[in-house]
Amino acid sequence: MTRNLQKYARQTNLHLIAGALVLLFIVGDGLIYLFYGSRAALMGLLCLLIGMTPVVLVVLIILILDWIAKRANHE
Repeated sequence: MTRNLQKYARQTNLHLIAGALVLLFIVGDGLIYLFYGSRAALMGLLCLLIGMTPVVLVVLIILILDWIAKRANHE
C-alpha cells in the first residue's frame, strides 16, 4: 500500500484552517453575543467578514497563479 503524503499534508492543512475559522466565527462571535448582545454580535460578524476579504482575495490570486504555472509547465 502506498501513501500519498502530499495529499495527507494538504488535507491536514485544510482541516486546520477550517478549525481556525470555526473557532474565530462561532466561538469568537458567540462570546461577543454573550457579553454584548445580538447587535454587537452582528457587527462583529460583519467586521470578521470584511476582515477576511483580503485574505480570501490573496488566496484566490495564489491559486490562480499556481494553476497558470502548472498549465504552462505542461506545454
